[in-house]
Formats: sequence, structure tokens, C-alpha cells
Amino acid sequence: MPTIIDGKKTSADIKQEIAREVAEIVGKGGKRPHLAAILVGHDGGSETYVAAKIRACEECGFKSSLIRYEVDVTEETLLGEIARLNADDDVDGFIVQLPLPRHINADNVIKAIDPSKDVDGFHPINVGHLMIGLPGLRPATPAGIMELLRRYNVPVKGGRAVVLGRSNIVGKPMAMMLMQKGDNADATVTVCHSGTKNIKEICREADLIVAALGVPGFLTADMVKDGAAVIDVGTTRVPDQSRKSGFRLCGDVDYENVAPKCGFITPVPGGVGPMTIVSLMQNTLKAAKNRQQA
Repeated sequence: MPTIIDGKKTSADIKQEIAREVAEIVGKGGKRPHLAAILVGHDGGSETYVAAKIRACEECGFKSSLIRYEVDVTEETLLGEIARLNADDDVDGFIVQLPLPRHINADNVIKAIDPSKDVDGFHPINVGHLMIGLPGLRPATPAGIMELLRRYNVPVKGGRAVVLGRSNIVGKPMAMMLMQKGDNADATVTVCHSGTKNIKEICREADLIVAALGVPGFLTADMVKDGAAVIDVGTTRVPDQSRKSGFRLCGDVDYENVAPKCGFITPVPGGVGPMTIVSLMQNTLKAAKNRQQA
């Protein structure tokens, strides 16, 4: 039987650790970390994610602010708000919830954020720091996965890792983190995507597979070798009339058939998802401490 990597419990433990550190900082007269979030429009998924982030701020003892705009907000107005947050000394970090409406260039928005407040870790400077192994704010989902691998003592060093997906948010930074020097990394990494040939054969050689394609059930049992660790990043809503909501979350892994072959595996939900939010909290605390030390 595999070890089930419980992201929900791990994230709860980390939030308690953060809350204790924040209480200590505030008790010594320090500033309470402040995370701000910009939400454009009323997309259901984005509303859910932002609400979860605000709740996590409360649990960690952070101050939080939510700034809302309607879907027709201009890019100029949004960039103006980013400039205001960049200049606000009380705000330690902030996010602009993605995706944005089509008339707004997301790259322009990301590049406008002060890298020291970029707690999503998407700014080119933070991405560049990751690429060459310098300290910086890391993208939350890959950082959360690395934390799970560390806390569950999943063997990574010297092993072969496959990352399924090449997105800027998960796939590419995940590959960079896994190949960095260190006890919790140092893997030989292959990134597979829609143009990759012989994906099944490549996956069968992997000691660790991170599935981040957004294709429900893509990773099947015949693609996984015995004892491998499998991390499922997928969270696709699929119709399910047996549920009150009318849908269920489905990962990129055929969990029922893959799990028996694994040494470690994350479930969906309750695996990577909670770690993404808690990694954002860790980045906010890090940003706050960096600003106080500057």
C-alpha cells in the first residue's frame, strides 16, 4: 500500500507554525504581515481561491486586504492599483488573481509587481533567481510540492523525475526546483508535454512523477513503475450528478488504478491544493521579514 501524502494535514501544521512565528514577531513589537489580493470579475473558481487565501491569512495571524474590480476594468486602472500597492509600506506582499479578462495583458500585470512583494513568485526577476539558484520568492504550487516531498521524506536526490506539463506556473518552475542542488532535490529531470514522443516509456523510468497537464486521468497504471512517487497537481471539474454541486474534482492521475503501484501518492482533493495556499502564506511571511531586515 502506498503512503498517502496528506496535503490538508500538512498545510494545517504549517499554518500553525506560521501563526506561532507571527505571534512571536508581534509580541516583540514587530509588524503583522499584510497580504493584499486583487480580484477582477466574479469567476467562481477565482472567488473560491481568493476566499481560501483570506481565510488562511486569518489562521496565520496576517492582516489581509481584498481589492475588487469589475470585469471591464481597464489595464491602466489595474496597473495604477499595482503601483499604489508597490508603494504602500504596510503591504508586504500582494497577488493579482489569475486568469484575467482577455483585454488585460497578464504579462504586463506580472511585470509591474515589485519583485519583493511578488508572493506568487511569477515576476521574471524571481523566476530568474530560481533558474540560477539564488534566493527569492518561489511559485506557490511547486514550492508546496517540494515541502511535501521534504516532510514525507520522499526520495528525490539522485533519482529520475518526470514533470508532465510545461506551464510557467507549475511545470517549468517545478523542473527547476527538482534539479537544484540540495538534499531535497538533485534529481535528473525530464519535462514532458503535448509534443513529447513515447511519454509512457519515459514515465515508466521515473522514480517521481509530477502530473500537471490539466487532463483528467491522464497518468494511467501502465505509465508508472512499482514504488514510484506520484504527485497529482490536476484539479479539473468534471460533471457528477451524484454530488450536490453537480461536479467533482478530478486529478491528472487515474488514482484508483495507479495508487496500488506507488510508494507515495497525493490524492485529489486534499493533496497539492492546500499546499499552494499555505506556500503563499510562507512567501508572505518571508517577504515581510525581508522588508523588515532591509
